[in-house]
This record gives sequence, C-alpha cells and structure tokens, in this order.
Amino acid sequence: MSPENIYSKDKWLPFNGYSPVINVYRTFHDLTPEIEFIINSHTFPVNFKKNKFITSPLHRDKHTYLILNGIVRGYMKEDNQEITTWIAKEKEFVGNVSNFWDEHEPSEEYVQALEDVVAIAIPNTMSKLLYLNYHIVNYVSRKMTQLHYLQACERALISRLQSAEKRYLRFTRSYPELINRVPLKYIASFLCMRLETLSRIRSKLALQFIE
Repeated sequence: MSPENIYSKDKWLPFNGYSPVINVYRTFHDLTPEIEFIINSHTFPVNFKKNKFITSPLHRDKHTYLILNGIVRGYMKEDNQEITTWIAKEKEFVGNVSNFWDEHEPSEEYVQALEDVVAIAIPNTMSKLLYLNYHIVNYVSRKMTQLHYLQACERALISRLQSAEKRYLRFTRSYPELINRVPLKYIASFLCMRLETLSRIRSKLALQFIE
C-alpha cells in the first residue's frame, strides 16, 4: 500500500480502526483531529519476513517504522564483518536516521528483521509535514528523542565497560526480554566480543546460579 493513498479505514481494520502510531503519540500529548487524520492517511501497515532487510546502503528507504511485533537489529560492515550497533523490539521506532535528515548522503547502515516483523510505516515526508505545521508534534518528537537519547547513552555505556562479563551482565539488566529472542552471535557482536567469549561467560554464570 502506498503512503500517498487517500485515507481509507480498511487498512486499519485489524488495528481497531486507526493507526497504532496515534496511540504512541497520545502517550505524550493529546492530538487534534487534523493530526490524527494525517497520520491515518499516510501511515500504513507492513510486514517483513525474518532475515529480510528493512533498509540497507543499496536501498535508501524513506520511512521510519513502529514495530508492533518482532525484533530488528541495525548493523554495519567492516572488512566483511558485521557489527551490530543496536537491537529493537515491540513499541520501538526503527529506521535509518541519515535517510531522514539527508536523502543524498549515502548510509552505511543495514536494518534487518531478526523475526517476522509487523510494523507501521511512517513516511519521512509526513513527519516533516507535521513538524512544520503542528507544535504538538514537535513536542511529541522532543519527548521521543529524549527516550532515544537515553537508549543511545545506555548502548554507549555498555560498549565502554572494560570487562566482557560486565558488558553481558549489563545487557541482561537493560534488555532482559532480548536474551532468549536474539541469536547469540548478534548479542556477542552488540557487546563487542567473540561468540566463544559470550558462550563461556553464559556457561560460567549458569554454573554459579546452580551452585
């Protein structure tokens, strides 16, 4: 379904009649009917199969996505090695930030579905339209940016811990819901360690728990 399609309630029948993006925005501020109409008109549901790319350097996607179901990761390549930079789950927004701010600057980031993903696509053009014309959306965007900044700070903190075991323990506290859903090789990459190191740490901690 194209984001330029005129407003149709049919696409929102599985979602109680309106875009789930509205629910997220409402947690920060009440919305006007005009804002809700624009969101309903331009956002649309999408599905991504497990292991499929949502964006890549070869595909300059012009949307942000609200994840309803599934896990998504972002990563970059260096010398044919994949470096996982973030992992997101339900109720989080994903996409390539550089594609939003500069449509001409090439991006090095890949965004990949780690499970079958159900999401809501949010066109960048719609977001810019709302920012330009509605102060409420600027307020909502600021609150959401604060949350993303806190998440980025947590990722930076984890990556700077000197001990591999401390990085993993911090990960288990910060992202407990991801431990059994994300393949260990991606967790190891996110934590800047080899898979063998992560397996050894997990085995050690499991033995301590038994004792």
